[in-house]
Amino acid sequence: MPELPEVETTRRGLEPLLVGQRIRTAVIRNRALRRPVPRQLARIVAGATIRALTRRGKYLLVDCGSGTLILHLGMSGRLWVADGATPVTAHDHFDLVLENGTVVRLRDPRRFGLVLWQPGDPLAHGLLARIGPEPFAPEFGGAALYAATRNRSAAIKQVLMDSRVVAGLGNIYANEALFRAGIHPRTAARRLSRARCALLAEKIRETLELALEAGGSTLRDYVASDGQAGYFQHQFLVYDRAGEPCYRCGSAIKEATQGQRSTFYCPSCQRR
Repeated sequence: MPELPEVETTRRGLEPLLVGQRIRTAVIRNRALRRPVPRQLARIVAGATIRALTRRGKYLLVDCGSGTLILHLGMSGRLWVADGATPVTAHDHFDLVLENGTVVRLRDPRRFGLVLWQPGDPLAHGLLARIGPEPFAPEFGGAALYAATRNRSAAIKQVLMDSRVVAGLGNIYANEALFRAGIHPRTAARRLSRARCALLAEKIRETLELALEAGGSTLRDYVASDGQAGYFQHQFLVYDRAGEPCYRCGSAIKEATQGQRSTFYCPSCQRR
């Protein structure tokens, strides 16, 4: 968290405010994020005009012409629009200040986020180079998912959260997509048939589309760039519903731990 829907919602909110604008400076209050913020970043971006704001997986890419500002929200980050009068808190680590006075601020209490600079092609950066297909791209579908799971004995939920298999999918939406597809999260990935892979790919896209329509999910820290909370959490079918009745069959939703993350599933509706 945040996952693809939250990052894409943030991108869509910021795009009309950033693209075409000139950067005045960057303010770095704390370099100690998951990787250190470049010391000379303010000098590097000053005077650049933002050409585009795109997303790759869970990363936001700010195209500055000579290079790209790579932003990641980590576990608890939010990227939002402030102004000069907005008070700075202890967790506001980075500002991108535009010539028109707009301030895009990164608030990250757990400091797992990233603010990096990549000259040239941003997709050549080590963090982006091995990311798999986007869920809505033609390259992703049942055939791609089937091919990616043939030699994987790991549980399908763990495989889905591998960004080399599909970009941007995290714990929340992996849980929800597996329920919609009727697949038990502990099923060995290589046991899935072509038909079940096709269904799962369809349900991944369906789940993400619904989450995007709802502005993402707000569980703790996440809000969109305009400060509004998402509301897809009110549509969860299994995630964070342990002990509650399944909306389909009435069985109690179960909770387990996989890879140090909570997994939620219906023991009746989801089969191995």
